Amino acid sequence: MDSTSTDGREHEQDRERELSHVVELVASPEPSDSVSEDQITPLLIQSDKPKINIFTVSYPRRKSNKDQIARLVETETSPVWQFVVWVWGGSRYSGLLCMVSSAVIYCVMEVLLDVCSAQSLPLFEVAFTRCVIISILSFMWLRRSGEPIFGPTNVRNLLVSRALTGCVSLLAFIYCIQRLPMSQAMILSFTTPLMASVAARFILNENLKIADVAGIAFSFFGVLFLLGSPTSIQGVSVEAKTKGVHVFAVLIGLVSALAGGVSYCYLRAAAKASDQPVGTIFSFGLLSTAAVAICMIISQDFVLPSFYSFVLMIFLSILAFFAELFLARGLQLEKTSKVANIQYLEVALYQLWGMGSLRYTLSFGKVVGCILVFVSACCTMYFGPEKEME
Repeated sequence: MDSTSTDGREHEQDRERELSHVVELVASPEPSDSVSEDQITPLLIQSDKPKINIFTVSYPRRKSNKDQIARLVETETSPVWQFVVWVWGGSRYSGLLCMVSSAVIYCVMEVLLDVCSAQSLPLFEVAFTRCVIISILSFMWLRRSGEPIFGPTNVRNLLVSRALTGCVSLLAFIYCIQRLPMSQAMILSFTTPLMASVAARFILNENLKIADVAGIAFSFFGVLFLLGSPTSIQGVSVEAKTKGVHVFAVLIGLVSALAGGVSYCYLRAAAKASDQPVGTIFSFGLLSTAAVAICMIISQDFVLPSFYSFVLMIFLSILAFFAELFLARGLQLEKTSKVANIQYLEVALYQLWGMGSLRYTLSFGKVVGCILVFVSACCTMYFGPEKEME
């Protein structure tokens, strides 16, 4: 029995040895030679640059506008800059807020013209300076942002159309303001949002809702209450008073408003297609600079400005650029008929400033006009931006 169990144990031990692997570490008595070091060194140190393939290259993903805006807000600590970035594109109300900013800047320009008594300059000279400054600033903006100067190839026809219609509107408005009283010329000019809303229905196929029509109508009637009297805005020319209102000048004013409305439609289309509203400003400024320069040379209407008038003219031109910039951005983000009535805030704010500073007498018509404009703008902001289906 004992011999049998002993033989069984030995048999099991032999079987385990056969199944197991024995690894023996043998230390070489001789020092390692250079060959072994050369074989080991490449495994530890990589002197050559690693090869790069499509799996090792990290392609940066294009971030959305909201991500870029959020990054700007995080990196910039200035509250003013954060507010500007939020107005530009950080809110669902950005389109409406940009139009409000444009109206406020235009109102500030009118206040500065009223407060700062400067040298009287010809309109063509003022328009030429403004177009030159707008062209320079928009060119610098495009170069800094890396965008093509003349826009993408698929948008250039829209940019040319926007520049042509905008230039016609500007020249017609200058002619109208030289022949008509200031208040009547301004009323004709503020029919541009009406023309833009109607033109957007045919050019951009935008749905014109009843609420949008009511908002524009309320605002326009408010402007009629504010500017209905020729003495409501100062600056009526003596020639216009003596000759009266010319039918031809009124027709030219309507042409200016119609061309301006069509220009808004092309501006919106080009800004949405190129995703860059500054290109529309540059194309308009470039063409208008050449056209106004030709008109100024033909009319030989040039006065050398004083230093104070020149500085004021440059500053107002810079403000005009930012007003145009916010206007283009607002039309890019929001439907034309939705934001058209926001432009009438310019007149209401200016009249409020005039009555507050006792430059204008307080009257029932002006109060009613301001209320109509503000109620229309507040209703537009309350109903919010238009939800578009792409």
